[in-house]
Amino acid sequence: MTVAQRWVLTLTSLAAFMIALDGTIVTTALTTIQKSLHSSVESLEWTISAYILTFAVLMLTGSALGDRYGRRKVFVAGLTLFTAASAACGLSTTTAELITARAVQGAGAAVIMPLAVAQLGAAFPPQARGRAMGLSAGIIGLATAGGPFVGGVVAQGLAWQWLFWVNVPVGLLVIVSALLFITETHGPQARLDFPGVVLTTGGVFGLVWALVRGNDVGWTSPETLGSLVGGAVVIAAFVWWEQRAKAPMVPMRFFANRAFSAANFASFTLTAAMYGLLFFLAQYYQRVLGYGPFGAGIRMMPFSATLLVFGPLSGRLADRLGERRLISGGLAATALGLAAISVLAGPDASYPAMVPALVLTGTGISTVIPPVQKAVVGAVRPQEIGQASGVFSMLRQFGGLFGTTVAVAVFAGSGSYATVTTFSDGFATAMAVAAAFATAGALVALLLPARRRTGAGAGAGAEAEAGAGAEAGSGTTPQPDLAVSAAVGAAPSGE
Repeated sequence: MTVAQRWVLTLTSLAAFMIALDGTIVTTALTTIQKSLHSSVESLEWTISAYILTFAVLMLTGSALGDRYGRRKVFVAGLTLFTAASAACGLSTTTAELITARAVQGAGAAVIMPLAVAQLGAAFPPQARGRAMGLSAGIIGLATAGGPFVGGVVAQGLAWQWLFWVNVPVGLLVIVSALLFITETHGPQARLDFPGVVLTTGGVFGLVWALVRGNDVGWTSPETLGSLVGGAVVIAAFVWWEQRAKAPMVPMRFFANRAFSAANFASFTLTAAMYGLLFFLAQYYQRVLGYGPFGAGIRMMPFSATLLVFGPLSGRLADRLGERRLISGGLAATALGLAAISVLAGPDASYPAMVPALVLTGTGISTVIPPVQKAVVGAVRPQEIGQASGVFSMLRQFGGLFGTTVAVAVFAGSGSYATVTTFSDGFATAMAVAAAFATAGALVALLLPARRRTGAGAGAGAEAEAGAGAEAGSGTTPQPDLAVSAAVGAAPSGE
């Protein structure tokens, strides 16, 4: 690994760590925030929903801006926005101020995440990409799963504002380091697909709004149905436009690629299962087993620690064994672990008895994350990694939102917060549904191609599968770092 590659890996992982941590860190601190700001339950939910909404809606736009104007430049702009919004969260004195700042945070995160994946994929050749993504995925997974623990520690030991203030020095450090040590790269577009940006933003907003609001206002309400139908119509218009655009924001031929489609579906179901678990697990520890925020966070560690250990290991194995076995096998292990949690969860449950199921679930999740990222970026041509990572990041966020929404709806249908018994009933059913998501992903992952060659032939193979001969755009901007260009096998700028 070269010095330049180490910088890319370190800085993109650190940035992604902040984003992933902020997605879940608030969950165990909601009660503390509610008391401090005198919030209603309905408005408090928007401290999470506002972040998710802008995060999911703007990912493809962030990726497109990076491809057009420079990935490092837009990455730094996203970091600046996220860092400033984090400070605004810490300074908030009302719920409305906090919700607004969280929405701006989500916009910054939407720019950072896909460009972090794109820069990581571009910096490493195919034969080393799995290991790099494994290291990064372990860090991101630890942040996602460790968020409730950190939130509990901060909420109980410090002021809740420190949940956001900690991002400020870290964000400033990454901004300065990125400007100094990351080389600028571009995607294939010579111009921004503005109609594509408008259509995808409107369509995704409609779908996400319906998911965010469905459980509150009812799935058959005019608001929910109108958002779903409107979003679907606009997304259909987006697909129609992209098939005819000279420089499409998302080439539709990506989805004809079996590896690209199967890996994205596997990632969607994995994230849906994981977020369904994370939303309820800390609450289960507190409401049923009687632990405080800190105690609940500590008992998340058997699950969280596996992500740090098995993520890097899975990344190295992906380079040797290929993606299919690891993705399908990891999802199957996740399904078994969630099914065991569903069976064990009860008002008289023993925490030690649940630990093996938690470890199995975490091991399965951490086994899937690196190879599924590697499968997506390896399915397209090197200069198209930015576009592919934008789709991947958006669908992953959709999966988390979808999994949380379905888990909450299932919980409401089979249980409630009224008593320990009714909460246990709802939690068990929600975990059974999460296990079903993981099972579906494991089956679809079997459609992934067998182990692909790495090295010089890998890029050519991916290009052929992605549709060789299709127009890649109006050209790529020459990259100033020849080492990076050689590593990713970038085509000449006149392609």
